Amino acid sequence: MSEHRPRGLHGQTVETLAARILSEEWGEGTVLDLPALREELDISLTALREALKVLAAKGMIDARQKRGTFVQPREQWNVLDADVMRWQTAAGEDPDLLDELTEVRTVVEPAAARIAASRADEDDVAALRTALDGMAAAGDDIEASVRADLAFHRVLMSATHNNFLLQVERVIAIGLAERDKLVHGARPSDNPVPSHRKVLDAIVARDPAAAETAMFALVTKSRDDLDRAKRVRR
Repeated sequence: MSEHRPRGLHGQTVETLAARILSEEWGEGTVLDLPALREELDISLTALREALKVLAAKGMIDARQKRGTFVQPREQWNVLDADVMRWQTAAGEDPDLLDELTEVRTVVEPAAARIAASRADEDDVAALRTALDGMAAAGDDIEASVRADLAFHRVLMSATHNNFLLQVERVIAIGLAERDKLVHGARPSDNPVPSHRKVLDAIVARDPAAAETAMFALVTKSRDDLDRAKRVRR
């Protein structure tokens, strides 16, 4: 997986501010000293305010008259925002984050597989086969295995031809990448191909119930693998 690199001064400023919030250097309720921050970062007040607007749109900060600009509690954050998910997984500060992601996957992905079994076209099936072949070819190459796994799940969501599910997939993929690196690193000999092949076979057979069942079993296995990996890490 390639490391995300923010582009330009604006992107770097957003990343710097977000990192301070995620690390709790600025805890909930912290009021930001904008003139001091502008001087520290050596940027214009306009540039700083533009970066703060990005974080405000993500629910991470707010600004009020007489109070100033302050850090919002986590329950106010837009956790379905791709950047917020990426920052949280990179920080690794929330031990429950991947467990919550697995719960979301348990709700979303089996239903998505059911829909894909009814709507997938030839291109979708071909892309799923390519991803599965990539998974088989990856062997013990963790990064290649993660890429192939993400591709499979991305194509599966795309095969639903539902734009809302495509948006959800973008968020899930970020957390899934972190989960995959943790699991494959702890258990590189595990073979993910059979569980994914069952999903593909059901989609090819146009069997929505079988696709849903196979995906539920896959996500359940994913949860068990994650639990095992976390025990190994401890």
